[in-house]
Amino acid sequence: MTLIRLGYVAMSNHVPNCSPSQTMTYAQFSKIKDREAAIRKLERISISNLHNCWRLLIHNEANRIQFFRLSSKLIPLANHPEIQDWDYIEPISGELTKIRAFLSKHPKMRIDFHPDHFVILNSSNIEILKTSLKTLKIHHTLLSHMGLDPEHRCVLHVGGGYGEHEQALEQFIHNWGLIPESLQSMVILENDDTTYTLSETLYLCEKLGIPMVFDYHHYLAHHLPGENWTEHWERIINSWKNSKLPPKMHISSPRSDKEFRAHAEYVDASSFMEFLQRIKGTIPQLDCMIEAKKKDEALFQLMEQLKAYEEIEIIDEASFYIH
Repeated sequence: MTLIRLGYVAMSNHVPNCSPSQTMTYAQFSKIKDREAAIRKLERISISNLHNCWRLLIHNEANRIQFFRLSSKLIPLANHPEIQDWDYIEPISGELTKIRAFLSKHPKMRIDFHPDHFVILNSSNIEILKTSLKTLKIHHTLLSHMGLDPEHRCVLHVGGGYGEHEQALEQFIHNWGLIPESLQSMVILENDDTTYTLSETLYLCEKLGIPMVFDYHHYLAHHLPGENWTEHWERIINSWKNSKLPPKMHISSPRSDKEFRAHAEYVDASSFMEFLQRIKGTIPQLDCMIEAKKKDEALFQLMEQLKAYEEIEIIDEASFYIH
C-alpha cells in the first residue's frame, strides 16, 4: 500500500482572474519615462501575483490539495541586470506574510518551484551560470520569507547537451563545486524529454547526493535503448533517503501520437494506473505533480476516474491509497 498525493502547477481553472504569472518585459519597463513609476508598476504586478498565489492556496486547502507548484514568474524582472537596485522584497512583504501565516497553519501542504529553462547549471559560460544562480537565490529568498525550508524545493533539468553528453555531465559536476551550499540544497533534478535520460540524470543525482524527480512522460518520450525505468526505481527512491520530503514525480500524458512530447489537457488514468501497479508498496508515500494543460481540473478528473479501480482507496479530493 502506498499513499499518493496529487498536485498541480501554478494556475487554476476554477478560480477566476487569479493569475500568479502576470508579467512585464524590460522593453515595457523602459518605455515608462519615469523610472520610479515603472518600479511602482513592477511592484503592483508582484503584489497582485502573490495575492493570487495566496488565493490559490486557499482554494487548494478547500479542495484538500496538499501539493502545489508556485509560479516562477511571481516577481517580474527581479534578476534583470538593469534593475539591480530594486529591493523587491519590501513592497511584497505584506503578501509574503499572509502566505507565511497560511502555510504555518497547513504544515502538510507541500510547496515547490520549477525555475524556467534558462536556469542552466552545466554551462561552461560563467555569465550564464551566474545568472542561473541569481535566479535560484531569488527562489531561495521567496521560500525563506514564506517560512519554508528551501531544501529540495526547486526542480531543474540537467541543462544543455552541448553536443557531448559525457562532457556536459562532467561540467555540471565541476560547476556544482562553485555553487553555494544553500543553493545546492534547494536543487532536485528531473529527466527530460529530449536531452538527458533517466540513467544520465540518475548518474548525477547519485554522484552529488541530489534527489531525483522521475518524469514518467519524459521517460516514455526519451530513454536509452534497452533502458527500463523499473530497474532503476529503487535507486530513484533511494536518492531521497536524506530528504525531509517524500519522493516526488511528474505525471502527464502525450497530447497525441504525433505530438507525443507535448502535454495533454488531462492525464490518462489507465496509463497512470499501469505505473502505480508497478510501484505500489515500494514506498510509503509518493507525491505526484500533474503537468497538464487543465491544471486543477485535470486533477479533479483524474481522481474521479480512479474511483473506478478496486485497488484505489480514496482518502479525499486529491489523495488516495493504491493497494
